[in-house]
Amino acid sequence: MTESTMLPHADRGAIELTAVLFALSDRARLELVRQLSEGSVDMVDCSAFGVDTPKSTRSHHVKVLREAGVIISELCGRNRRLTLRRADLDERFPGLLDAVLSEHHQG
Repeated sequence: MTESTMLPHADRGAIELTAVLFALSDRARLELVRQLSEGSVDMVDCSAFGVDTPKSTRSHHVKVLREAGVIISELCGRNRRLTLRRADLDERFPGLLDAVLSEHHQG
């Protein structure tokens, strides 16, 4: 991965709880995180936002999650591959992601 194709991502130690909680507070972003908990996905194949969601809105949601330290967004060919930063989040905030995702499944 060259520097020009990599977007900035927070270092593990710089991930802040308030930013993560804010990023997960939106229903569409939470649905994307749920989808990513099952494995990486190309942004163009992402079904979490629905087919009618404008590209700019999808990009905004991905940016919020990336800047909060919840996901990694990497350029793979002509697409962006999105990956949940589960290990980083579990180390910083043990049990948080599992609690949020289990609550989301119950709700």
